[in-house]
Amino acid sequence: MTVNERPVALDLPPNTLLVDVLRGSLGLTGVHVGCDTSQCGACTVHVNGQAVKSCTVLVGQAQGASVTTIEGIGAPGNLHPMQAAFQDHHGLQCGFCTPGMIMAAIDLVRNGGPLDERKVREGLEGNLCRCTGYHNIVRAVLAAAERLQGAA
Repeated sequence: MTVNERPVALDLPPNTLLVDVLRGSLGLTGVHVGCDTSQCGACTVHVNGQAVKSCTVLVGQAQGASVTTIEGIGAPGNLHPMQAAFQDHHGLQCGFCTPGMIMAAIDLVRNGGPLDERKVREGLEGNLCRCTGYHNIVRAVLAAAERLQGAA
């Protein structure tokens, strides 16, 4: 598979969870394990351009796929517009859910059509934040959507 645009070849049992490969084998600790049951979304990454919860994907299913984690979308001084919007609109507190929330939000903006507050809240239902009331997260996603869709 390719991870963050770099080819990766590992000899692992095909039933190894993708989240364990990303965090353990590859050291990409922006991918978080929050629940192990696909409920919280902290492990959300993009596989072939679609948001998935990496705690439910086996590495064998990702063979030949393109995987993007939070580490692959931006960097300090060169943030992805969604990362910048989360920063500008205070869409994070402790930061544990933030990588998965950002990855899900990018997918939502890319595939969700015109967005309003209700659609953002529905689109992020599978990503839980235990710190905030979601207001600033929704504001951040809408701001990034305006910027990203305006640039398209």
